[in-house]
Amino acid sequence: MRVALAQVCSTQDPAANLALVRDAVREGAGRGSDLIVLPEATMASFDRSSSEVAEPADGPWATAVVNAAAEHGVSVIVGMFTQAPDGRVRNTLLATGPSGTVTYDKLHLYDAYGFRESDHIAPGDRPVLFDVGGVRVGLAVCYDVRFPDLFTHYARAGADVMVVSASWGPGPRKVDQWRTLAVARALDSTSYVVACGQASFESVGRSAAGSAPTGVGHSMVVAPQGEIMIEAIAGPDLLVVDVDLAQVAEARRVLPVLANGRFASSLGREAEPLLRSGLPRAATR
Repeated sequence: MRVALAQVCSTQDPAANLALVRDAVREGAGRGSDLIVLPEATMASFDRSSSEVAEPADGPWATAVVNAAAEHGVSVIVGMFTQAPDGRVRNTLLATGPSGTVTYDKLHLYDAYGFRESDHIAPGDRPVLFDVGGVRVGLAVCYDVRFPDLFTHYARAGADVMVVSASWGPGPRKVDQWRTLAVARALDSTSYVVACGQASFESVGRSAAGSAPTGVGHSMVVAPQGEIMIEAIAGPDLLVVDVDLAQVAEARRVLPVLANGRFASSLGREAEPLLRSGLPRAATR
């Protein structure tokens, strides 16, 4: 499977960001990619109120992404914001392609380093798998990468690839943490980790006020035994890499941590029907 990681620097304007998505889909498809991954908050950067831009998962912004993926015959995973019933919004990944359309709402909210995502974002309630050409892909957003149970749960449910879309907050040693966590989750789950982050504001001459997580760049793909196959620097970029799914089976043969584990995932068996429901053959909202 060929994967493109579009490391963009989102603006406050959803229309301008939709143009970034279309450009990334066109270029990624032109380079033979099966899957194009964009960051968390691609719809609008975190220096704008998410409630001002949130729309339904079948609204005009999301529909334009679905149409772009269909036009080029590829799968696309991109971060947006959708409404929640309690007046907050949800930090959502839209995943769309030939297998259908699913959404994943960020499970673990970033109440850390002086930022309180839960003040304006409602948490999701289920893990979601997405099908790309018969390959199961586990979906995660940013702070989720600090919680290994989600990744091992996906692996036990049949995922070979984990996608983490992020807008990783800058700060001392944060790039080191991002890199370490991506490698650790690949090793925990003996899976590929496709970690796509927002480019840094500084790389494009912008500045952000406050503690909003506006990105550090360093998108990467990590192989099942922890090798970083490719990594961007801070600025906007499009990385394209081929992942060999046979390496997942080989890693799980020689490093059978999933089989050897003594404790079940804390997500529990009750999540299994929801995981299966996240694998539609037709559009699901």
